Amino acid sequence: MQALIRRPLWLMATAWAALLAACGSSPTPPLSENTPAAETPGPAGSPAGSGGALTISPASAATTPKAYRQDAAQHLYKLNAQRIYAGKLPPMLYAVGVLQVSIDTRGQVTQLHWMRAPRHAPEVIAEIERTARAAAPYPVPARLGKVVYTDTWLWDQSGKFQLDTLTEGQSGG
Repeated sequence: MQALIRRPLWLMATAWAALLAACGSSPTPPLSENTPAAETPGPAGSPAGSGGALTISPASAATTPKAYRQDAAQHLYKLNAQRIYAGKLPPMLYAVGVLQVSIDTRGQVTQLHWMRAPRHAPEVIAEIERTARAAAPYPVPARLGKVVYTDTWLWDQSGKFQLDTLTEGQSGG
């Protein structure tokens, strides 16, 4: 008999705990084109040199990962303007890497996956990963929910780079 009384009390206590937990925080709705972008503190020492300044993550209107790649590349270029190789790249690059980036519904990086890592240049691998993560929040993939996009990083020996999506090409010979 006592076991029958304990079970409903246990269930009721569990239900109350779940109800209280649900009241503790509300989910953040995804941003749409008409919703103002969220402001998020930027990482100190980020490539953009924001040093903790607030960065705004606009919504992307992309409907495919390929279209989102364009928005992400422009975002990375804006944050790393001083690190972008201006003009045509030389015929011999120091490193070329193909990186797949997973972005969540808030524009945050959830995963990096190398499709082709420049293993001869581990410092470039580390710098590309740091740069990709420091660029968060990316444009919010409002129409896609979350997105996985791939881009090729073209790395010059000077430490400057271009992304294949926005490259100016390479000079001949």
